[in-house]
Amino acid sequence: MTNYSIEEIKEIVFSIQNEWATNIVKIGKAYLEKKNHIKITEEFLDKLYFFEKGKILFKPTKAKKKQFRSNRAEFTSYFIGHNRVTEEDKGFILEPWKEVYFQNFDIISFKEIVVSMGNYFFTSYQNEKIKAEYTFGYTFDANRKLKIIFHHSSLPYDGG
Repeated sequence: MTNYSIEEIKEIVFSIQNEWATNIVKIGKAYLEKKNHIKITEEFLDKLYFFEKGKILFKPTKAKKKQFRSNRAEFTSYFIGHNRVTEEDKGFILEPWKEVYFQNFDIISFKEIVVSMGNYFFTSYQNEKIKAEYTFGYTFDANRKLKIIFHHSSLPYDGG
């Protein structure tokens, strides 16, 4: 489907990761400033996730009762607590976070699917940092834009 080299694919993934991180901070800041964070979240989901193709698999970081999500409403519930699908959804993005960044372990490509895995870090305005482990799966849309189709995130194993 694509004629990108692995180096080009990695650059595209880095770009999407930076855009994802920037939007997480932007949405939280909009919430703090009483701006329309719901609209910004909808735009974020539409731009980076491949909902127009159908179901997306999502395992949020801080979800215990409803561990797995597959549709836009469930993503919105987890990310910003809007139209909650479960009481545990308080709005992960609404912490809010002042910085988010990715540290990739590796990125691989299989025909139409790209997978990235590593850690990402979230820093609150109180300078508390959370390290989470992630795996994102991507595919190309009709415009050759890489979009997320799989998102797994969890806290590191604590040995207990």
